[in-house]
Amino acid sequence: MFHRTVVLLLAAPAIALEVSTTAGLRDALGAAKPGERIVLAPGEYEGFHVSGVRGLRGRPIVVVAKGAVFRGGIQLSDVAHLEIEGLVIEGVPGNGLNIDDGGTFETPSHHVVLRDVTVRDCGGRGNEDGIKLSGVEDFLLERCTVERWGRGGSAVDMVGCRRGVIDSCTIRDREEGTASSGVQAKGGSRDVAIRRCRFEHAGQRAVNIGGSTGLAYFRPRPEGFEAKDVTVEGCAFVGSTAPIAFVGVDGAVVRFNTFYRPRKWFFRILQETRAEGVVPCRRGVFSDNLVVYRADEVGTPVNVGDGTAPDTFEFARNYWFCIDDPVRGPPRLPVAEKDPAGGKDPMLRDDLTLAATSPARRHGAGAFRPAGAR
Repeated sequence: MFHRTVVLLLAAPAIALEVSTTAGLRDALGAAKPGERIVLAPGEYEGFHVSGVRGLRGRPIVVVAKGAVFRGGIQLSDVAHLEIEGLVIEGVPGNGLNIDDGGTFETPSHHVVLRDVTVRDCGGRGNEDGIKLSGVEDFLLERCTVERWGRGGSAVDMVGCRRGVIDSCTIRDREEGTASSGVQAKGGSRDVAIRRCRFEHAGQRAVNIGGSTGLAYFRPRPEGFEAKDVTVEGCAFVGSTAPIAFVGVDGAVVRFNTFYRPRKWFFRILQETRAEGVVPCRRGVFSDNLVVYRADEVGTPVNVGDGTAPDTFEFARNYWFCIDDPVRGPPRLPVAEKDPAGGKDPMLRDDLTLAATSPARRHGAGAFRPAGAR
């Protein structure tokens, strides 16, 4: 059941629907009009699937779920101008939260906001994701947390997603027996920014830029790349076999990030989708990062797979510091780096920030400034 009341939002009347059951939420979403606000009472809810929830520009449908915990997976298909705040999903055997285009690749879901959403302890040993986005455009994930998901899955998995931002999120997994990946953008994903996030042992590949997608699942159709124009900036990484992987990418930038003790490689350059017309992994940029590592944990600094174009990558102004061999110089990279730095203790604090007198203060996440910031 749900009850309608009138509240004031920005001095304009809007309808608030107060919901206390899963059935009531499903009904409220199915009947919601642009500008309506659905408020969930604190308590436990079951999973559900709903399609066709559509607000309008400037009049989104908003779901506020602070204090509501879902013990079943949620799937939202063919939605637009939808915002969800404060949702918690935990203990689900499959995907936690799934937002998709309903299988209609030419009409993606769009203008979706997830804010302060938490997904934890979902999935098992298979390809189960914390948050799954398939065919979603113009989206924002802000201050979301995903902890422990399927061992073969991703914390946030994007397939054919465009014009999205993942900002100030926390992705956290186990240090041993980690999952496959943290955040993944593949299947024709493009124009995605991963910004100011924290990754703690967040999968074997904390950020998988690209990946391996069957051609039938590319959205809206295969265009010759797994991912294009993806940016990872201002983030902090702890652990992972490889914090960054470029996989079938046609252009991506990794800049102003802090990496602490990667467990095997600094990053990987791979080609997993080898169908005709798919470009070799190329045009990656790795710049202005701070990398603090142990030589006894990192073997070959960069893993370069066959069928790739490592000579098209660019490296510049990264700060390298080897904890157990401080005099060690910058690592050997696929292409000579421009203006590498390092060799002095960067004075990295436990929270991965730098002391004010750090010689690395112009590098890493602390030096990141969003466009337009002073």
